[in-house]
Amino acid sequence: MDLRKLKKLIEMVEESGIAEIEVTEGEEKVRISRVPTNQAIAYAAPQPSQIVFPTAPIGAPAAAPVAGAAAAPAPAPVEGDTVKSPMVGTFYRSPSPGAKSFVEVGQQVNVGDTLCIIEAMKLLNEIEAEKAGVIKAVLVENGQPVEYGEPLFIIG
Repeated sequence: MDLRKLKKLIEMVEESGIAEIEVTEGEEKVRISRVPTNQAIAYAAPQPSQIVFPTAPIGAPAAAPVAGAAAAPAPAPVEGDTVKSPMVGTFYRSPSPGAKSFVEVGQQVNVGDTLCIIEAMKLLNEIEAEKAGVIKAVLVENGQPVEYGEPLFIIG
């Protein structure tokens, strides 16, 4: 396609109200698009994700924020034994979607009780309690990927 034809097509797009035209001539293809001068192009900026770990048992009243506090003190770490992920995979709290979770915060567990499932390479691996105690915290959200050695639960 020669330059005169391209210039003519550009002029036609500018004079008409169309926003885009595509012309194919043999093996050559040309697309001409225009953005109205009174319209700005907006791009969405990526938003950083934030992970929030629960600091109180589910159902416990949340502490009211202190007005005028410059910086909140870091929450006290939960005391107890940490159950860590023995593999890389996807963490599931229940045996199937919509089913009741294996364990909840505040629940008593015994050695050998199933705490969660980690799916790795299409295999579902039950993670069992190695110590008896009470579930103090669940540190991972359902469906979240986990790494080897990542803390999953705290049992006290």
